[in-house]
Amino acid sequence: MNTRIPLYPTVFGEQEKILLQSPAFKVSAWVYPSGVLALSLENSRGRLVVLPYQGQMIWSAVFDGCDLTMSNLFEQPRPSPTIIDTYGCFMFHSGLLRNGCPAADDTHALHGEMPCAPLDSAWLEVGEGFVRLGGSYEYAKGFGDRYRACPSVTLRADSAVFDIDMQVTNLAGKPMDLMYMAHMNYAYVDGARFVEPLGVQRQRLRTSVPDHVKPTPAWSAYMAQLAECPTQLGCLEQPSLYDPEIVFFFDGVGTDTLGQAHFLLDHPDGTAFYTRYRPGQFEHAASWILHTPDQQVAAFVLPSTCEPEGYNAEKTKGHVRQLAAGACASFSVTTGYLNAQERQRLLG
Repeated sequence: MNTRIPLYPTVFGEQEKILLQSPAFKVSAWVYPSGVLALSLENSRGRLVVLPYQGQMIWSAVFDGCDLTMSNLFEQPRPSPTIIDTYGCFMFHSGLLRNGCPAADDTHALHGEMPCAPLDSAWLEVGEGFVRLGGSYEYAKGFGDRYRACPSVTLRADSAVFDIDMQVTNLAGKPMDLMYMAHMNYAYVDGARFVEPLGVQRQRLRTSVPDHVKPTPAWSAYMAQLAECPTQLGCLEQPSLYDPEIVFFFDGVGTDTLGQAHFLLDHPDGTAFYTRYRPGQFEHAASWILHTPDQQVAAFVLPSTCEPEGYNAEKTKGHVRQLAAGACASFSVTTGYLNAQERQRLLG
């Protein structure tokens, strides 16, 4: 039988405080100097730091001494209503009414309203071999949309792979737009290779240029090459060409007998970053590569219900889902770090 432990903001203080400890897990809570509340989930392999009341984003992830999180400008999370002013986390929930990079004709913030949403409640759940942080956020706009979002992250004993889930319920009396991306900002690893063991029918280079992207002649020439042959970027070996960013879209993602797609970023030492998800939940997927003096990221797969081109562009493409009144949509990804033995077992 699982046990649920409610959390309260008053529990969080300047000094890190242990809330729960067992032979398999430790859970601690504290407040960053910036004022953001944080909670860590730890097992024998490593630790996740999650912001339970700020979008329930995962701020950092470290397993087996390997930092999974993108290199960024921020030493700590900052209180902000939008992701752009605290863009340094390992993972955030992108969406839910709007998603992606806003174009000139869009009015929404970068990646929508959910990344830094102020959650109404948070709790811990403990069961056989796992610990989970969950939360609830109710969005309501007068004369507009109303929904409940319930994110969670689940860590298992002795594992460096964890589950990230999101459940969205339309509380309004009319259908709502739904755009969701599990935005995992993995670290850039020199010489790492992109691996899709079950295959991808087609990779497409993003050809639109968002406002935050400032092309250079060398980058533009490289993009022209990638547009002709996207698969030539199979290894992270030319960092000077990944500034500004490069984004690919995946079509026809291969799945196993359970309907799951698998993606890896293979490290030169035989370890790997790993993600699996169900294309039945996420019809689209993208990758994002960036290497600048201040930010380095190799987001090797970003499962999504749409492409990250902004609301109006995705609406025109027919990529904006409609969630019926009272209906619920659920999303789940499993992601994390594989040591060399686990990596070898995965591919047999």
